[in-house]
Amino acid sequence: MAEKNYSRIYLAIGSLALLTFIGILNETSMNVTYPELSAQFNVSLDVIQWITTGYLLMVTITMGTTAYLLRQYQARCLHLFAVSFFIIGDLMCALTGNFPILLTGRLIQAIATGLATPIMFHLIFTEIPRERIGMMTGMAAMVISFAPALGPTYGGVVSEMLSWRMIFWILLPIVLISLVCGQLFIRNKPLGNDKAFSYGSLITLAIALISIISAVSSIGKQGFGKQFWLLLLVAIIFFSAFIYINNHGKSELFDLRVFKVVPLRLSTVTYFNLQFINIGISLVIPIYVQYVLHSSAIVAGLILFPGSLIGAFISPFAGTLADRYGFATPVISGGTLLVIGTSCFSIFQRHLTPLLITIFFVILRIGFNFAFSNTISNASMLVQPQNAPDVNSIFNMVQQFAGSLGTSLLASTIALFQMSNSGSLMGRTYAGGRFDFILLGVLAIVTLLTMVTNYRMQQKKESISQ
Repeated sequence: MAEKNYSRIYLAIGSLALLTFIGILNETSMNVTYPELSAQFNVSLDVIQWITTGYLLMVTITMGTTAYLLRQYQARCLHLFAVSFFIIGDLMCALTGNFPILLTGRLIQAIATGLATPIMFHLIFTEIPRERIGMMTGMAAMVISFAPALGPTYGGVVSEMLSWRMIFWILLPIVLISLVCGQLFIRNKPLGNDKAFSYGSLITLAIALISIISAVSSIGKQGFGKQFWLLLLVAIIFFSAFIYINNHGKSELFDLRVFKVVPLRLSTVTYFNLQFINIGISLVIPIYVQYVLHSSAIVAGLILFPGSLIGAFISPFAGTLADRYGFATPVISGGTLLVIGTSCFSIFQRHLTPLLITIFFVILRIGFNFAFSNTISNASMLVQPQNAPDVNSIFNMVQQFAGSLGTSLLASTIALFQMSNSGSLMGRTYAGGRFDFILLGVLAIVTLLTMVTNYRMQQKKESISQ
């Protein structure tokens, strides 16, 4: 590839990174408005959280189609489709007068994000030389990790100074920049598909994912009652049906045989846990700060900003470190910092202040960003090149579903504690926050152990092959 062509490739990736950034920023920008929206639309916290959970869930389902779409259609056409959906959904949200229209607009916007992120990674994995992939995925991780944590800051500032509706109006001119640049610079030749799209796989997978999230969301009102277990059973049945149809039908949504590689399975677990913690804590902190510390929405959002900023700028450095010294060092180091950051929230909960929360979140985000992009980069190299779209689609689905499950579970837990009759609302929210902080700390420890096991296996395999 001629050196002069790199500028076009970078601009193409940049246009998709911008759309991805806006889409993911939009995921969490409404988190700080939950109390206001709950009062305005007269709905409870466990219902309001669907504007984030539903968004993430729709992104997940859309990503399930991208392994097929990226082989079948030009990325430029998919980009145009994504931008169009984002604009339609954005206008619906900005102009809405009721909660159902707001939720519908968010779901339409989510389709755009579900397309943009895999297209961005697809261009990186197919048009960037191998020796630069770590650095470029690090840049992509700046977008994916910075945007969701910046969202509450952006939403808090805008809603406090203007109106929550302006959260959507401000994004419109930015998405138009992505539209122009993308249509000018995105070029690719799809490989094509020798089989038809597997609608059965997508439908059964979508029902399974929706059932899981609905089961978790029901905890906020009914706890672990009959509805939870019934929905969980439905999820298991349809997920089993998805695996069967995907593996035995005339076509497949993506090639699940990639999971025969054990390190890939471990990387998938790591990627899921990282995003569960990242998106989950970005939801819990604004709620906790407003209900327990009685801070304003703007303060609740700004608490996340330093960690988001520092973590984002560390991502390219972490990718470069992986290019030079291998993936194990930055990933395991990141996992260690993740454990320290998450554990501090539960250990020092009685003494938490906005400043302490900011410091702990900085530690957490540094750890997250050391590990996040390097995990998907490493995973893409564990399979044959023809399976790169499958890994891309699967991992992007996993990280979005992790965010959806994280917001649903953690918000429902707080809502469940808030519904109890003992103590003040502040005390009940404190108890719910403690449960969430402990859960995230335990999950971080599990993630670190998974990382260590993964890279020991990879190093052992490399030494045997040599």
